[in-house]
Amino acid sequence: MAKKIKTSSQFVCSDCGFESVSWYGKCPNCGLWNTMVEFKVSKNQKPLLRPANGGISAGQAVKLSEIKTSVSGRLSTGIGELDRVLGGGFVPGEVVLLAGEPGVGKSTLLLGLQNNLIVYVSGEESPDQLKVRADRLGIKKDNLLILSETQIEKVIDTVIEIKPEMVVIDSIQTVWSDEIEGSPGSIGQVKYCTQKLIELAKKTGISVILVGQINKEGEIAGPMMLNHMVDCVLFLEGERFADLRLLRGLKNRFGPTDETGVFKMTDKGMEEVNNPSEIFMGARLDSPSSARQGAVAACILEGTRPVLVEIQALVTVSFTAIPRRVALGVDYNRLVLLSSVLQKVLNLPLYNQDIFVKIGGGFKVSEPAGDLGICLAILSSFKARPVKPQTCVFGEVGLLGEIRRVNGEEKRIKEAKKLGFINILSSSNTSELSEAVKFLEK
Repeated sequence: MAKKIKTSSQFVCSDCGFESVSWYGKCPNCGLWNTMVEFKVSKNQKPLLRPANGGISAGQAVKLSEIKTSVSGRLSTGIGELDRVLGGGFVPGEVVLLAGEPGVGKSTLLLGLQNNLIVYVSGEESPDQLKVRADRLGIKKDNLLILSETQIEKVIDTVIEIKPEMVVIDSIQTVWSDEIEGSPGSIGQVKYCTQKLIELAKKTGISVILVGQINKEGEIAGPMMLNHMVDCVLFLEGERFADLRLLRGLKNRFGPTDETGVFKMTDKGMEEVNNPSEIFMGARLDSPSSARQGAVAACILEGTRPVLVEIQALVTVSFTAIPRRVALGVDYNRLVLLSSVLQKVLNLPLYNQDIFVKIGGGFKVSEPAGDLGICLAILSSFKARPVKPQTCVFGEVGLLGEIRRVNGEEKRIKEAKKLGFINILSSSNTSELSEAVKFLEK
């Protein structure tokens, strides 16, 4: 007679990951309603792998200086832009979550990993389908092993036997365990399988890459706790009908979170863009001496790399009771704030004007250094006077109209001059927003 498997019920908040043995209509942790989901855990489940502890017995407290580390160095992926975002490559035993919208290129990017023995666990495509994709992309490598298996226990057994340097799980929502009730992709299954893979990574030193799906709200599918469990969260974004892809780090325990990798989707896969300014500035780089109304070249720092982008503004008379403020690639509240500063400091009658601001190339400007470029673009469009040719701007604008210094000025100036921009507008030569008018054509 088969042994009956005993189970116990737990309730997990699908938004914040709060756990409870009883159900709540309102999550006690995050306060959201109807987010507690039940899943059953087997009481007979096998113990999970114990993480490597550097020779220290369990429960023993030791000095930090006495702990021996087994991490010898980072593992390069062979993809420079990916290594940049990771902080130099994968740390042995690191668990990375790569998320993005369907069709954005997550699998294509990971199929291009090089320099390491990789086990690619495919739960969404068959080996034949992956072979067709690899042939189309011109990928012919013997370091990539395809495993068509979704049961987590069998996946772990195979990985331990092969002993690769990296494991790709495509995707975490497709793997499952018979120790947990529920279909693949459920909160209980995702949490348990992720925990098993994390402990595998910490025990063996194998780097694990989890591919995550995106829900209709644009967030990573599964429990919010998934983001807290892994070491690094990467997000691949881009317009489906455009070829530009941006890889951003949302969390990184072993590196920076402000770096951005730039790729271009081609028929040969994801190609690195070593000079992002060429993409975001477009034809403007071919003729930096040209000038147009409402268009300004600004230098933005993405992590440690200076990038030139074109900020475009359009100011027109409003025919509605409430003038419109539309921002693409810029925070809406920042646009409203800067519009108010322009109206107050320069006495511009913007109260009856529609203002539209857009960043060229689909780039998103989040740092304050883009303030001055936004203000100058609006000013140029309103006065119908183009910015002087070969001008590049950067600087933070305060509520009183002062231009504040931003970090990395020397690096920004060097990048701008390298691309042919000789007139630099920043806090080093202009202290007030009212003085920026001199950079407009007469």
